[in-house]
Amino acid sequence: KQWYQRRVRGMSAPGPYHSEQSRRTPGRRPNVKSSGGPPSAPPGPNIGPMPHHPVHRQTHKPKPKKKASDLVISQQLRELVPETQAYMDLLSFERKLDATIMRKRLDIQEVLKKPMKTKRKLRIFITNTSYTNQSKSPGDQLNSEECQTTWELKIEGRLLDENGQVRADPRAPKKKFSSFFKSLIIELDKEMYGPDSNFVEWHRNPQTQETDGFQVKRPGDKPVKCTINLQLDYQPQNFKLDPRLGRLLGIHTATRPVIVTALWQYIKTNKLQDSIHRDTIKCDEYLQAIFDCQTMKFSDIPFKLNPLFQQPPDPIVIEHVVAVDPGETKSVTHWDISVEVDDTLKQQMNSFLLSTVAQQ
Repeated sequence: KQWYQRRVRGMSAPGPYHSEQSRRTPGRRPNVKSSGGPPSAPPGPNIGPMPHHPVHRQTHKPKPKKKASDLVISQQLRELVPETQAYMDLLSFERKLDATIMRKRLDIQEVLKKPMKTKRKLRIFITNTSYTNQSKSPGDQLNSEECQTTWELKIEGRLLDENGQVRADPRAPKKKFSSFFKSLIIELDKEMYGPDSNFVEWHRNPQTQETDGFQVKRPGDKPVKCTINLQLDYQPQNFKLDPRLGRLLGIHTATRPVIVTALWQYIKTNKLQDSIHRDTIKCDEYLQAIFDCQTMKFSDIPFKLNPLFQQPPDPIVIEHVVAVDPGETKSVTHWDISVEVDDTLKQQMNSFLLSTVAQQ
């Protein structure tokens, strides 16, 4: 405190609180009794607050990564210690491994940009149940309304595994039955239910909630013929080709890239590319009948294919008869159709990319 006072007043002499003994004996602190409270300020001019000196904290900078040249052992040291050659071989193998992993990562990224689909079998179960309403009490007589027979139709589906069994694949996410279709239309016998109630329709829209099945209930005590139309929801979109081009390429329904690739393969196989002007195609008799031209440019192929795409593709049509028998009965039939689902290999590729990024 006294040193602080001398520093403020610019005095070099000892302060008034020093005793003679403290002045004569440097290095010893005077014996000052504490009164229990803070000492009173000595008389003199008013002293301002102590100036604030900023505190500079030392931050530890991260150590720079070692360069590849820092890991290489000099030639002189390798001559002195022959065992260091094994270390140099390990560095060379590590560089080759890093280059291979980077190349595979780039290949996987290119593959993931394309839709990866695989064919699976979807088994559609069509169940119809008929029952007759009964009175609440055994002694009551049944009128015409209480004796009315009602049938119920259910349409459900399950994916089959590789062995043709209805078992869920733990690797693949569970998909609802309606997620495979864009629309479903059930057409009942028009003579029995009239033109107003013989159609049951479902169409996908952005607010559609997926469901595991569809159910229709109608009154009736006679067998009912019904037609079930299922329009598959292709992702990416599929197109039905013109019959002439479809027969030429051997394709009925496919995506746009698949159709363009098949047409290019037909051009290469039959050597229809001009030898001088490589961007020109000389149409043979079959292509002339389809595109109505003798030559065409490569850039014109997408525009010439657009009129030949017929959409939507043909729906899946199932003819079914709802059996209505006296009493409560239940019948089940099933149909197998081919659908496209996401390949499980895509999830493994994504996991590989995430793991390699985390290791860097």
